[in-house]
Amino acid sequence: MRNADGWQAILAAPFGRLGVRVADGAVTRIGFLAPDGPLQAAEAAAAAAVGRLEQALAAYWLDSRAGFAGVPVRAQGTDYQQRVWQAIATIGPGQTRTYGELAARLGSSPRALGQACGSNPLPLVVPCHRVVSRSGMGGFMHSRGDEALGYKNWLLAHERSCEHPFA
Repeated sequence: MRNADGWQAILAAPFGRLGVRVADGAVTRIGFLAPDGPLQAAEAAAAAAVGRLEQALAAYWLDSRAGFAGVPVRAQGTDYQQRVWQAIATIGPGQTRTYGELAARLGSSPRALGQACGSNPLPLVVPCHRVVSRSGMGGFMHSRGDEALGYKNWLLAHERSCEHPFA
């Protein structure tokens, strides 16, 4: 049964909780939730996709080089947003790119790219936390607040701690 916010599952993460929505067998949204919220098992219709996401997340928490290739996902967005999300998906674990670098690559403006990045419905799978400002962290999830930047900082630190230069 969906909770009041429409999440079909709420998963544990090292920094809090992740809300998950699924449609037609594919994960369509992942949201960062408060760390003290209750967990919620996946609804029957969402169980297969959520199960694959849980497996991929467990591997990612151990080693950030683990990918999300086996997770069925579908992101709804404009053509421009889709192009931005595809570009973000090419940034490897432990790496960052600036809004300006990606915008130049796409023939866009950093501000427009930042808006598309902030609208990413599949954070972690599409690693928007790897996009930073030229002068610092930038924003995350359309926010520059402590909570959102805390998630971004955690994810980047996790990826740096998992780097294996001789692997």
